[in-house]
Amino acid sequence: MSQNDLTAYIHERMPLTATLGIQCTKMSPEEVVLTLDWAPGLCTGAGILHGGAIMALADSAGGAAAFANLPQGSGGTSTIESKTNFLGAVRKGTVTATAKPLHIGGSTIVIETELRNDTGKLVGKVTQTQTVLRPRA
Repeated sequence: MSQNDLTAYIHERMPLTATLGIQCTKMSPEEVVLTLDWAPGLCTGAGILHGGAIMALADSAGGAAAFANLPQGSGGTSTIESKTNFLGAVRKGTVTATAKPLHIGGSTIVIETELRNDTGKLVGKVTQTQTVLRPRA
């Protein structure tokens, strides 16, 4: 799939990603890469990208990575726990979220997401647990 197709796929399944302008550059079971451009409307004071916007980026990347690793017969995922460490402020450019699975089980999937700025500096790290949703009988 092209980057445009991947982005459209993510926007269709997670409409908030479209609202925030998140782009998808890679989606595979091994790794999902999403990006978010700095914009004044996504900032707190002093032009710093809001932590909630960064967390939405990370949660979206983690959710997509979990979705790409769903066990057969499941219907989706939902975040049940998320731990974020912010390591630096973002005042310009693009934040890249790279999400990789740490554990793929039948009832939970654990994802680790690194958040980096344009220079490659680590600005955040997120570990999240996604529950595997099963169709109700």
